Amino acid sequence: MPIAPITGMLRKRFWLDISTGLGLGVSAGAAFWYGYELPRRTQYENFYLKLEKAKLEAAQQ
Repeated sequence: MPIAPITGMLRKRFWLDISTGLGLGVSAGAAFWYGYELPRRTQYENFYLKLEKAKLEAAQQ
């Protein structure tokens, strides 16, 4: 009894793997960007803004 060939499975699995990889990659990138990078940048901006204000106040006195 011969086994019937499996046709189209590799192609279906390929697109599933590609779409899953891209979906997880984009999700991880967005989680990093909005969960870590933007809050950290806000911290940096606030620090340097406070530092600049202190320099301006020191220069005016």
